[in-house]
Amino acid sequence: MVDITAVTAAPSSDLLTPDNCAVLFVDHQPQMYFGAGSGDRTAVINATVGLAKAAKVFDVPVVLSTVAAKSFSGPLMPQLADVFPDQAIVDRSTMNAWEDVAFVEAVKATGRKKLVITGLWTEVCVVLPALSALAQGYEVYVVTDASGGLTPQAHEHAVQRMTQSGAVPVTWVQVLLELQRDWARTETYVPVMDVVKEHGGTYGLGVVYAQTVMSANAAG
Repeated sequence: MVDITAVTAAPSSDLLTPDNCAVLFVDHQPQMYFGAGSGDRTAVINATVGLAKAAKVFDVPVVLSTVAAKSFSGPLMPQLADVFPDQAIVDRSTMNAWEDVAFVEAVKATGRKKLVITGLWTEVCVVLPALSALAQGYEVYVVTDASGGLTPQAHEHAVQRMTQSGAVPVTWVQVLLELQRDWARTETYVPVMDVVKEHGGTYGLGVVYAQTVMSANAAG
């Protein structure tokens, strides 16, 4: 039963905002991409960079992490590193980032309780820290299209496991638009549209078309 007198035009506390979340990028490295077979790897790269730019637009704190960068997996992919050129990268030996002290300290330093996680592979380097963070009281949102597993089944089952444990599956565009949420927020409107045009596929093309038509009509 809804108490109508208590209903207000206010957002749910479950929603992501620029002030309540941090984004964790785990193991977006060449060797990890080579093994990812759950979907189009180019699409995963695009989604990852789109998510990174979304975080930057809204000044959301991020944690960048790699595993065995010098001995096996290679460096963080340059497209992601370029978005945060001054950001320190936490390199680990652990498959579970949440068992690495430096990683956990970096997460704690953000001061955020909602963690948006993306990485490779979904069934290892995403699911393990996601479950570990949930167990310690964090709220976890998994960006499924910016993550990839060895096989479609591995990715799907990992997402199911995290969801059953309380994580929330989202997509990178969903995160971007949830952070914006109101087109009257003019200070981020243009940067958000720029991210959409660069990484939003046909949605981005639609924005280009609409802006072109409106410009032509205004000129006419």
